[in-house]
Amino acid sequence: MRAVGAIVGTLAAVSAGLAPNASAADAQSQQWYLGPMKTEEMWKVSTGEGVKVAVIDSGVNPNTASLKGQVLADETPKSVAYHATDDYSGHGTSMAELIAGTGQGGGLQGLAPGAKIVPYRIALEGLESGPEYEESPEAWEALRAAADTDAKIINMSFGGMTSKEDQAAIKYAASKGKLLVAAVGNDGFPDAPALFPYVIGAAAVDSTYKVSKFSKKSSRGYADLAAPGEGIPTWCDETFRSYCQSQGTSQATALVSAAAALIWSAHPDWTVNQVTRALLDTASRGWPKDEPSMYAGYGFIRPRVVLADPNYDPGPPDVDPLAKINGGDALAKAGARDASNTDNADNAGNSSSEPSASASGASQAPGKGSTGGASAAGSNAETAAADGDSGNTLWIALGAAAAVIVIGGAGAAVLRARRAR
Repeated sequence: MRAVGAIVGTLAAVSAGLAPNASAADAQSQQWYLGPMKTEEMWKVSTGEGVKVAVIDSGVNPNTASLKGQVLADETPKSVAYHATDDYSGHGTSMAELIAGTGQGGGLQGLAPGAKIVPYRIALEGLESGPEYEESPEAWEALRAAADTDAKIINMSFGGMTSKEDQAAIKYAASKGKLLVAAVGNDGFPDAPALFPYVIGAAAVDSTYKVSKFSKKSSRGYADLAAPGEGIPTWCDETFRSYCQSQGTSQATALVSAAAALIWSAHPDWTVNQVTRALLDTASRGWPKDEPSMYAGYGFIRPRVVLADPNYDPGPPDVDPLAKINGGDALAKAGARDASNTDNADNAGNSSSEPSASASGASQAPGKGSTGGASAAGSNAETAAADGDSGNTLWIALGAAAAVIVIGGAGAAVLRARRAR
């Protein structure tokens, strides 16, 4: 029997939806993170141009105002292309807009509006049984197909990938040098594929930069990065008539993918290991880099820091910055291969068995269920991290509830150790 995945993002309708054909300010004014992340400054350096993001979800509607010209439907492999542009819930389209929407016609403004979306439709909650359900590819089939394309990033804002085929597909995609991003979950337990090796787990924060309650209770040490995931406008349903306020680690996942696209576009010769290291190394946090938080990982995404520094050192291309928790060498081998295929002399020169000094903290960090992660998670105090020269302070707050949640730390540590096997 086909397994149904769970979409990791809860739509909560407000009293009046935002009309998609109203002024752009109507929807975009609700995207509270655009200003603090200094998107206008980032877009002077990179918009994500040249980077393709595979969105495996409920399908992607290419005809919304914000996605016109942004969806490469012809590049979805035919074997898994069934109704890829027929979104049966609005979820996949929302994720695509958060990543690469142009903001036209009152639509959502994507964080990486120069990137392109390659759509995939799988059977998730909201797709009723019948021919449509049976014809939709399994998640692992879509993932393997995406891994064989030139999409650099694969966005998975859903859960429920628990089979051996799912795990094998994750490893296969990693071996192809893809950056895999998935939601840690909303329902009180860490979700798959975020808990698998080689997958960046995305946690959600609210507009005060506190880790969202639903994200905190679900991550259990599987969060690698945090991004906005609460109070985010997304499509209310499959009719695409209005936007609603929503929350979920789905939204955070899309924004982590977009941040990666911005960096990879500016540095097309970097490998997946270097892009990942840059994300981890520059994340905003109030704890030591080598002691990732149980709930926010290495902190809040700050691609601007990388883009603002033309001399940023991403470290070696063939060293997986999360090797200790991934427990395998798929990404290291992929990085070595990709580095050898580039004509960039700097990348070739950086290749080594040890990470560079600038990135050593992330590269050498302990597993997120280790004592380092647990000690950070156990703090009762709110933890601040200044956003460099921005003048703003970004708060990644664990809050008083952390002392209670950390009681489950031993179990989380065991889960994390399993990820490394």
